[in-house]
Amino acid sequence: MSRIGKKPIELPAGVEVELVGNIVTVKGPKGMLTQVIPTGMIVKIEAGRVVVERPSEEKRDKSMHGLTRTLIHNMVIGVTEQFRKVLEVNGV
Repeated sequence: MSRIGKKPIELPAGVEVELVGNIVTVKGPKGMLTQVIPTGMIVKIEAGRVVVERPSEEKRDKSMHGLTRTLIHNMVIGVTEQFRKVLEVNGV
């Protein structure tokens, strides 16, 4: 059971997601990103959110389920927020 894969991806305002074959394209205010998703994964674009489902309970499908959802979620974050590094300084 993939807890990460079951969570829907909420789309912020100004973000569009397109699915052509097994290629997902995310467009937003900061640019456009494209990713080829693993074959067999089912991606559904509903009103304001994206849902990833797996075709079977095989080990490979279970591992690809969470990975696919995370890749698409990171693409949504990438087109909405600017890249930044947060450094934490520890020590004396």
